[in-house]
Amino acid sequence: MRVDIVARSGELWSGEADFVAVPAFEGEIGILTGREPLLAVLRPGTVRVGSKGTENSFEIPQGFVVVDEDVITIVVDDSGENILNLEELGQN
Repeated sequence: MRVDIVARSGELWSGEADFVAVPAFEGEIGILTGREPLLAVLRPGTVRVGSKGTENSFEIPQGFVVVDEDVITIVVDDSGENILNLEELGQN
């Protein structure tokens, strides 16, 4: 699956994944290949992206996730108090 984490300030992370877990408003959602289309509101929390036995974690503020076929786009709000630290995201 293709995963893109983006914000108004630009692309924060992009890559391939076997699974993704996102902190949806109603609870954590796990996403695997072949998932039905989905649009969900995200609360502040941790996005986990796994590929070939490794896992990256990203702390995010609120936002939303869109799943369309095997493309996952996570859009986060990088305005206000919860501004993302781009350098920290790149270290994971």
